[in-house]
Amino acid sequence: MSATLVLCALLTLGAGDLKHGGEPEIPPGATKVEHDASAFRPDPAPNLEFHADEQQAIYGDKSPVPTQRPLLELGRDLYSEGPLSRSYNFLGKKNPVQPQFFVYGDAKIAAGLNDNTAGRVGRAAFDINLELDFRITSTERIHAFVSPSNSKGETTRYDFAGRGRSKGGERDEEFEAIQRFDALFFEGDAGAIWSGASGKTNSWDLPFAFGLMPLLFQNGVWVEDAFQGFAFTIPARNSSTFNISNMDITFFAGLDDVTTGAVVDAGGDDNDAKIFGVAAFVEANEGYWEAGYGYTSASGDRNSGARVSDLDYHNATISFSRRYGGWLTNSARVIANFGQNAGQGTARTAEGFLFLLENSFVTRKPSTLIPYANFFYGINRPQSLARAAAAGGVLKNTGLNFETDGLTQFPKLDDSGHDAYGGAIGVQYLFNLDKQVVFEIAAVDDHGGKHKSQGREVGVGMRVQYPFYNRFIVRADAMYGIIEDGDDLGGIRFEFRYKF
Repeated sequence: MSATLVLCALLTLGAGDLKHGGEPEIPPGATKVEHDASAFRPDPAPNLEFHADEQQAIYGDKSPVPTQRPLLELGRDLYSEGPLSRSYNFLGKKNPVQPQFFVYGDAKIAAGLNDNTAGRVGRAAFDINLELDFRITSTERIHAFVSPSNSKGETTRYDFAGRGRSKGGERDEEFEAIQRFDALFFEGDAGAIWSGASGKTNSWDLPFAFGLMPLLFQNGVWVEDAFQGFAFTIPARNSSTFNISNMDITFFAGLDDVTTGAVVDAGGDDNDAKIFGVAAFVEANEGYWEAGYGYTSASGDRNSGARVSDLDYHNATISFSRRYGGWLTNSARVIANFGQNAGQGTARTAEGFLFLLENSFVTRKPSTLIPYANFFYGINRPQSLARAAAAGGVLKNTGLNFETDGLTQFPKLDDSGHDAYGGAIGVQYLFNLDKQVVFEIAAVDDHGGKHKSQGREVGVGMRVQYPFYNRFIVRADAMYGIIEDGDDLGGIRFEFRYKF
């Protein structure tokens, strides 16, 4: 710190008192800090002759971090050094076009020997995910996601043991062809588009998207699905009256391909539901609020002849996340389902409440050593507003033992939260942010409601992830579950993932 800055600071604190030898006047909100001589060090001495090694040592001998490049890059490179390529003004000088096209994604090969509720299965599976991103301007793009190895939730697989094998020893081998995109949408900013068309400087923002688009709210607890619809956001609002530093409000609608456990027609199809909702994200009270409301509208017929429209219902949620006392980070969430008036002979599919508590503890290694304790309590049959089949159950974020993998049918505890309570306690260690080990104990039990599960379930799980270079990740999972009123669960799996 220069002498000029120190002098200015002293004058600000009260030069009058210093003239008389007294202590400086400390204004409200300021705290006097003891002088620490180690905080002030001389600048690096300049060299008359340039030495690259010495210049690098000034910054702690840092070196470039290898990063993967997309499988295909056309137009301007992604996060590349050097001069930028030319932009075009056919959408207006205030909204320059900078065309880019990228193809990137990952490929997974997994194998597991698992014993779950459907029986024992030994399976090897292959999955490839492709992201196709056509960027038009800095705010407009067309994005697509496709999984050529996946169709209707079934991956390309090879069953080498268990129920998939025939009596003659032949193994079930299935290769599904691609049927359609899993996501295909346009997103942009109406403010930037208007600015380009009008030639006037933009003073407002209105991000929007439409098409077959994925939406995720509350880390996927309330919504994790891709459906045909639209969404738009009123971003970056604030209020000094309510002490809100930042607030976003998103309005959305799903008009087709909505996946929800609350509405399933006679053929097992869940595309007869439509959802309309709003979600808010608010930074206030030294924390982060998330709230949402959604209405599910149903259509079609059921086997019993009852209308699916009897299953219309309301879904509301609220959560709050913050750190307490420098040692605990907590998120408290509630999902409420209400207003479903099922007709005679039709059971209610969405009713009740789900309470979730997610806790992680701050240790001396806050970025790498993370103990956690998560708990839940469900009343009746609560549902997420929309949830893709591959996303798992609403308790997926509660712990490892409530997750499955979508590839090898890795076993899990009951993740519905229906008339049940429980939780997971574990610890995660990330070493030097380059490896991961997680160990966890979890349990779930019903509390005597009308939707009883298999009684008490206790599971122990472990996960290890290790990267090779900057593209290749090896992962191993293992779990064992003790089921009070059913067969025990167990499984082990290995996964090799290549990013491109």
